[in-house]
Amino acid sequence: MAAVKGEKTLAVLAQQFDVHPNQITTWRGQLLEGAAGVFGSEGHSEPTEPAIDVKTLHAKIGELTLVNDFLSGALSKAGLLPSAKR
Repeated sequence: MAAVKGEKTLAVLAQQFDVHPNQITTWRGQLLEGAAGVFGSEGHSEPTEPAIDVKTLHAKIGELTLVNDFLSGALSKAGLLPSAKR
């Protein structure tokens, strides 16, 4: 933040924080590039499609429901389920 404020020279900051002036320049550049993303920009909009594939999740839910129903029926026929579940 001290480099962004510009109150001290790179040489003074490098000596104060015991780092090379090039490192301070790199960090300052990264901060300034990333700061725009924190507050958002008017030119970019949110993605309209969710990051999660809903169709795949629905297919998996259907598959697991089918397996669950099958196993429940098989265990009921074998008499391995408690009477409350029959």
